Parts: sequence; structure tokens; C-alpha cells
Amino acid sequence: MIVTVTRSGGFAGLTKHGELDTSDQPDATKLEDAVRALGAKDLGSGRPQPDRYVYRLEVRDAQNEDATHQAIHTIHTVAEQDVDATTAWLLDRILSA
Repeated sequence: MIVTVTRSGGFAGLTKHGELDTSDQPDATKLEDAVRALGAKDLGSGRPQPDRYVYRLEVRDAQNEDATHQAIHTIHTVAEQDVDATTAWLLDRILSA
């Protein structure tokens, strides 16, 4: 699974980007479980607030890519105020990769 995170907003309005292929990680199961759990969570309104971050997560299943490099995509948008502890760990892990 390939997870891409783009963080935008905040006080300075800077954008940060990170990507992680979970298959290369020693904690792949924990990462993939955290990604799958996003679909079942109530992530709130997703509405940005002044001077706070907004996270966009894109998930691609690398094993399902075909010759045209299309893969199954899932996209989640999470506002900073709606991030729980597990999601915060996941976002930090990917952005620091």
C-alpha cells in the first residue's frame, strides 16, 4: 500500500508532502491497520479553521497497478481539529518518511 499525505494551511500557509510504501516498513501491519481504520471513523466536518492544517491522504494499492499505472485510490481529507491520536501518529509517520 502506498500512502501519500499532503498537509496544507497552518499559520504560514506552507505545504508539506510525504509518501510511504508500507511494504518496505517494519511496522507495515500497524500502518495499514491505521489507514484502513480511517474509512470507519467519523472524521468530522473536514472544514478548515483559520491557522489550522488540513490533511489530504491518498491511498494506492501498489499490487493492483496495471500497465497504465492505474491503481485503486482512496482519498481522505481530514481537518486538524478532527485528528485523533492514531490518525496523528499515521500522518506524522508519513510526513516524516
